[in-house]
Amino acid sequence: MTSLFRKTFIIIIFITFSSNRAKSQTTGNYIKASIGYGSSSSYYIENYGSQDELDVMGGGLYLQGEYVVGIKSWYSLRAYAGAIFESVDKNQNVQNQPLYKVTTNAFLMGGKVRICAPIPWVAPFIEGGIGASIGKFETFTPNVNFNKSTVLLHIPFSIGLAVGRHKSLEIGISGYFHPTAKQSTGVFAVGYTFPID
Repeated sequence: MTSLFRKTFIIIIFITFSSNRAKSQTTGNYIKASIGYGSSSSYYIENYGSQDELDVMGGGLYLQGEYVVGIKSWYSLRAYAGAIFESVDKNQNVQNQPLYKVTTNAFLMGGKVRICAPIPWVAPFIEGGIGASIGKFETFTPNVNFNKSTVLLHIPFSIGLAVGRHKSLEIGISGYFHPTAKQSTGVFAVGYTFPID
């Protein structure tokens, strides 16, 4: 136990001293472009635990652009705009059953904040915020029937890594939660940041 405590203490000291020289993201203004795969699912797994358990999902292309204002090396504000286009593969094995589906085809916009760990070459980050989605939302499951073209509130949340000497390349997982439509969209995306100052 003493060895574990000693190693943890040494790692904390190393990170503390190296963070003064390393910047996980620099201050200034940037543009970030991202592309990835998005998948929407219902808040509920239908018939959970039974043989008829059903996890209804849709998937497709995700695109997003961000205007980044770096305030500190570890903190930034981000305005974003993007889009997600999803569809559902028809299951040919299910006969005489309704086609359950969860899809999002919408334009996304909003604001979020990012907090980074100031570690050289690889900076883990976490983001959160609030936004709006404009488009068509379908959540058709045995317990939910939501099918509207409307404007909905969404809550974005992301975790990921900014990598490279200047932390320009990013790999991350994001979630967009739509409480009204009883669905969430998970995204795996890569992004690249361009300085504009």
